[in-house]
Amino acid sequence: MSTNFFGQVYEVVKKIPFGKVTTYGAIATYLGSGASARTVGWAMNNSHQYSNIPAHRVVNRNGLLTGKHHFSGTNLMQQLLESEGLKIEDDKIINFEKHLWDPNKTT
Repeated sequence: MSTNFFGQVYEVVKKIPFGKVTTYGAIATYLGSGASARTVGWAMNNSHQYSNIPAHRVVNRNGLLTGKHHFSGTNLMQQLLESEGLKIEDDKIINFEKHLWDPNKTT
């Protein structure tokens, strides 16, 4: 996938509301490339060079903080999510469905 796809991913991620999360797959589906969840993950791994991308708000389809190793510091992804009111246990968001934002269902 091209850098342009990464840019499209970043534009979606910037729209995730405070206190909400979305998934790699939801972003891929929104961009018309449902089979590209892994590429969305690569985009998120690359996003840390930009300060305005809330990459901590993107998790896997089960609410797991699978991208946490790409954040500097100990448990930074978890800390950022907790600062937005989410509860995390064993690297998984508690009440994940309550916090899930689906870009495919927004108007």
